[in-house]
Amino acid sequence: MITRSNPFRRNRTVTPLPPQEAQRQGAISALAFQLLGGREPALDFLNTENALLGGRPIAVATRSKAGYVSVEREIRSRSVIPGDRHDG
Repeated sequence: MITRSNPFRRNRTVTPLPPQEAQRQGAISALAFQLLGGREPALDFLNTENALLGGRPIAVATRSKAGYVSVEREIRSRSVIPGDRHDG
């Protein structure tokens, strides 16, 4: 007997994010894509360790509301859209 397996199915045990964390992750990603000039600059920022923020911005923003606020502030300070920079 031949055992067939689905080559597209991954054997992984990944726990889905709780709803609040998933919402923050999606929102910070969308904001970064919009204000940092597109996909590549946003992904670069979100996935690169940032000493000021205390980790990768995507992880910091996902973890807590306070983390989200700090990453949002940093994204806005780097915005390529004129008039969208916010100080404070």
